[in-house]
Order: sequence, then C-alpha cells, then structure tokens
Amino acid sequence: MTNHDRIPVAGARRLACLILALAGLTAACQTKPAVPPVSASAWAVVNGHEITRDDVEKAYRRSAPTAQPIGDDEVFAARLVLLDDLILQDLFLAKVRDLKILVPESDLDTAYAEARKNVPEEAFTQELAKRSLTVSDLREALRRDMVVQKLFAREVSSRIFVTDQEISAYFEANKPEFNRTENAYRIAQIVITPVAEAQIANRTGSDATTPEASKAKLQMIMDKLKAGAQFQEVAADFSEDPQSAGRGGDLGFLPVSAIQQYPPQLRDAVFAAKPGSAKVLGSNGGYVIVVVLGTDSAGQKDLGTPGVKDGISQSLKSRREQLLRTAYISNLRNGAVVENLIAKRIVESQGKVPTLGLAAPGAK
Repeated sequence: MTNHDRIPVAGARRLACLILALAGLTAACQTKPAVPPVSASAWAVVNGHEITRDDVEKAYRRSAPTAQPIGDDEVFAARLVLLDDLILQDLFLAKVRDLKILVPESDLDTAYAEARKNVPEEAFTQELAKRSLTVSDLREALRRDMVVQKLFAREVSSRIFVTDQEISAYFEANKPEFNRTENAYRIAQIVITPVAEAQIANRTGSDATTPEASKAKLQMIMDKLKAGAQFQEVAADFSEDPQSAGRGGDLGFLPVSAIQQYPPQLRDAVFAAKPGSAKVLGSNGGYVIVVVLGTDSAGQKDLGTPGVKDGISQSLKSRREQLLRTAYISNLRNGAVVENLIAKRIVESQGKVPTLGLAAPGAK
C-alpha cells in the first residue's frame, strides 16, 4: 500500500463508525414493525381490529336457546361457529366503511318492526332480560346485516346481467327439463347438521359440529333471513349439504311422486307451504330450512309459457351471483390478516375448553 493509499487513524475510526452506523440503519430498515399486543379480551384480530369475548357473547346470547343447561364443549363449539361469522362480517364491514354504505334510520326502524312482529311486548322484554341483551344490541346486529346486504347488492348483484340469447341457448340445451309428466315443486333448502362434515361445500366454511352449535347457527341464519337476506345467498354461505349449497340450496323442480316419498314431516311441509315462505324442520339435533320457490304443472313448456323465461333468467343470474360473490369473499380474505386466537388456543391445548377469563396469547 502506498502513502497515498493509507488512511489516517482518526479517519479510519470515523469510517468504521460510519460503516457500523450504516449497518445498524440497514438492519433497522429490514426489521418488521412490532405488532401491537392484543387486549386480554380479544378472541380474534382482523386487520388489526379486535373481535372480543364480549362481541362473541352478545352474538351467542342472541342465538342460543335458553332452555336446559348444556356442556362446556357444546357451548364453546357454538361460540366458535359464531366467531367465524363475526370474522367474516368484520371483513365485510371494513369494506362497507370504505364505500361509505349506510342504512337510513327509517329503513332500520321498518326492519326492526318486522323482525319482532307478532311478539307481545311483555314476552319480548322477558326474552331480552333472559339473554342480557338490550334493544340497542338487537338494532345494531340488524343494522350490520342490512349494510352487508347493501354491500353485496352493490358489488355483486348489480353487476350480473343475462341476455335473451343466453336464455334461449339454455332452453335449447335443456328442453327435457321443460317437459313435465306431472306437477312439480321447485324446492330450496339450508341443511344444518350437529356433527362435523367430511366435506364443507359452503362459501364461508361454516360447520356446526354439535347440537348446541346447530341451534346457534339456526338462529343466526333465521336472523339473517328476517333481516331480508336472500335465501339462496344464505344457503350458499352456510348450508352443510354438499350437493345443494353450491347452487344456493336449489334442488330444482321435483315431481309430486318424488316428494310423496319424503318423510311425512318434510312431505307435508312442502305441500302446505306458500311459495317463498321458509319452514324449519328439526331432527336428531339438526335442522333443515325448506322453502318452496314455485310450482309447475304437467305438460311441454316453451319460452312463451308464463314463468319459463323468467325462471331461466333467475337461475342463470343466481349461478353467476354465487360465483362472483364467492370470488369477492375470497378476494377480501386474501387481502386480510386474520388471527383466530381462541381457535389457536384450543388446538394448542388439544381440544380442552379454555378458561374464559384467560388472556389471549400476546395480551398486554
């Protein structure tokens, strides 16, 4: 090394300090920002927003039966079902806020009055007291359901169109469907079972695994339907029947002779139902919510037959809506950071029910 290449000692020290400082700066830039600790009451965190034990408890008190006491395992399974729904709802509500979607107070008043129609005031007050709920709790839950419905009406339903050419093509490709040898009923269903499913085909991954969880899920679904949610959308989101969930619960037109082979309770419910009205049937801890979408008489139909063109249009539109809605939900999930803290703790404890007052992992 020449004299010109030598660095004075003081300069070398300053250079070393600079190198160390730069190294520290680089390391600092590569360090991920600290994740703020969650509160002791957090059961899940969605994009930094906590869903607390109290949020889940309120949902549970709205939906749980008040009859006989049940085991801790069943109660917790029901809470997990409701927590999954709250996580999904939180993603929807964040999008609602981004888009500034609101429900007018007058619309909320109308929906609330409809939801508690035919319930005497005294009985209503007593039921609220049993569940430790307030009118404000119920109205807020209803408001959330309504804004989410408006979200999907805006982001999904309004974007779906079916042309006359598509209707004609469907009719030509499926002519045998429109030649009925006997009267038929078009039926849709939402199935809730009290056991874990080997295959979950609904859009949200919802699965009630105990009788208590199935009761809570039934109430949650009925609340959504009473708030105005479309039957086919609720079926696609929550039904546990792998064959019909993907079609919004639609079983198509079933001939009278086939329906007569059903169990008496289901058969009689179909024959007595008014089109559009839902009937709840329970058996062995599970439930089926059945709705008759319409009826059709025997004979050969064409596109000029009343109801045929509209029926095809609605069927095609429903399929596309379900596809777009599924993709829309998946897109929201893909862009979200979700941690189900309570489910993680149950897995870590090998299925033991956690102490409700125990702080969540990382709690401050």
